[in-house]
Amino acid sequence: MSGPEFIPAAKPIIGDEERAAVDAVLRSGMVAQGPEVAAFEREFSEVLLDGRASVAVNSGTSGLHLGLLAAGVGPGDEVIVPSFTFAATANSVALTGATPVFADIEPENFGLDVASVESLITERTAGIMPVHLYGHPANVLALGELAERRGVKLFEDAAQAHGASVDGRRVGTFGAFAMFSLYPTKNMTSGEGGMVSTGDAAVERRLRLLRNQGMERQYENEVVGFNARMTDIHAAIGRVQLTKVDAWTRARQENAAFFDAHLRGVVVPPVAPGAVHVYHQYTIRVLDDRDGFVKALNDEYQIGSGVYYPIPNHRLPSLAHYAPGLELPETEKAALEVVSLPVHPSLTQDDLDRIVTAVNTLAGAGA
Repeated sequence: MSGPEFIPAAKPIIGDEERAAVDAVLRSGMVAQGPEVAAFEREFSEVLLDGRASVAVNSGTSGLHLGLLAAGVGPGDEVIVPSFTFAATANSVALTGATPVFADIEPENFGLDVASVESLITERTAGIMPVHLYGHPANVLALGELAERRGVKLFEDAAQAHGASVDGRRVGTFGAFAMFSLYPTKNMTSGEGGMVSTGDAAVERRLRLLRNQGMERQYENEVVGFNARMTDIHAAIGRVQLTKVDAWTRARQENAAFFDAHLRGVVVPPVAPGAVHVYHQYTIRVLDDRDGFVKALNDEYQIGSGVYYPIPNHRLPSLAHYAPGLELPETEKAALEVVSLPVHPSLTQDDLDRIVTAVNTLAGAGA
């Protein structure tokens, strides 16, 4: 007799509508950046950004890199970032020739700690780049006030936060630019890609130049640029996904509410007042033997999970030289305790019950 079916930590949802949209593009013969990309940009702005301009690119990392360049960041500058995030955040700063400066996080929601950030601002600081980690908004109201008061820019890494908001205002509309990832495991996908939002017309134009070899009109290259274009194939997938993301977000929120009500013996993720969490990840804290907990979930209960992120950026071999000897106590603690449970829209009620039973049993809190 076979055991229970494995519950994956993430499950991209690609349906017949996405396949039909791709087939239509292939049949059209127009597969490079074209009308599908332009339509996707317009629709993304309307659905997720209250009309703020969007520029499609070939990956989230490209979006961060080009956004920083378009906002004027370069050699000699510093950008304050969290260390508790995926390395792309700091990588994008380093790729401009600027220096990533690592700040500590708030323990509740894993976003940049305002006091830690303020202590790191120098005459070289060009900007502050919070990450809306796991789909929960960073404290952009306080960070934005700090940035304005200290004369630096605010940038948003919204890779995991499609549709999240603070006091009714969508993330991605606070900074000089924001980046949303469209990687397959995100709340919506284009297969691969990213979307950069901005309310600054000059930044938008420079983004469009930088993604396309520095030109708006063919062969009239104005600046040295990149090939960071999104294809119409990817945009067609993204356009279909955009019609579904609100329903998927509601399903994630309902799954998270079930966990909130039933999990015991672990620290469930709080939601800040005024914040809307879109639960790219449902991230708990396991205070005793996190790694053993993850292994048992997988091996004994056939439940996938993720540890995002086990090594803080300032400890990575690729980035440690920017922060020799740095101590970030809340970051280090989170890296030892976090576990992200499945929360994706494909979960059934049986799946949810299995996850609760397994977590509570492993946490010693009963079923």
